[in-house]
Amino acid sequence: MPISLRGHSAVFLLLSMINLPVLAAEVNAAVAADFAAPMERIATLFQKESGNTIKINAAASGKLYNQIKGGAAFDVMISADEDIPKRLMKEGLAVSGSRLVYATGRLVLWSVQPDLVDNKGAILNAGNFETVAYANYTLSPYGQATKETLVKLTMWNAIQRKLKKSDDVIQTYQLAASETTDMAFIALSQIMHDGKVSKGSWWLVPAELHQPIRQSAVLLTNAKDQEAAKTLLAFLKSEKAQAVMRAFGYALPER
Repeated sequence: MPISLRGHSAVFLLLSMINLPVLAAEVNAAVAADFAAPMERIATLFQKESGNTIKINAAASGKLYNQIKGGAAFDVMISADEDIPKRLMKEGLAVSGSRLVYATGRLVLWSVQPDLVDNKGAILNAGNFETVAYANYTLSPYGQATKETLVKLTMWNAIQRKLKKSDDVIQTYQLAASETTDMAFIALSQIMHDGKVSKGSWWLVPAELHQPIRQSAVLLTNAKDQEAAKTLLAFLKSEKAQAVMRAFGYALPER
């Protein structure tokens, strides 16, 4: 008696479809320079949890904003401030209502030399240094916080000849780490790992000396895969991601 394989074929087809691998998405993220190292760790956790990967493009927030304005194909912007994400939404380049504050950054004055910077920043008044690096305040929120700090301390004009400007906090850190400059105003996240600073000397700039560095992320209108991008933004609020941020010295928003 002949046996029909039609039913069996349908079962085999269904089983093969169940076993098909789910294609992972890649989220193309514009990431503020201070958040590059934490984002590397978060990307690993995000991939384990979602299967999706993150392409990290790190630069000064202002530079990333200019790239987005110029048509760069980013899916999300993870900024070091809240003004740029707000501006992107206003200009129709980011999805209205998608902005979230993921952390508050802290500014530090740091030197690779272990005994140069005191924990009250008195070296700025003493003047026994040649140069201090800072990020461009028109591009970097940390550069803006540096200018506000020095203005409040009535030092901005007095030490102009000792200031060395760079594009972002990555370059600023490199200037101090290589001892091209004596010190640098950078993000705490660049020198703090697993909750402690491992080398050099530093002064944590009091928060009242500058406007809060409220770091925000936003979904961009032209995101290639909006669902994957939304998943990343949601993951930034997860306990796993926030544990990474705490380890790098960020303060976290209240839930």
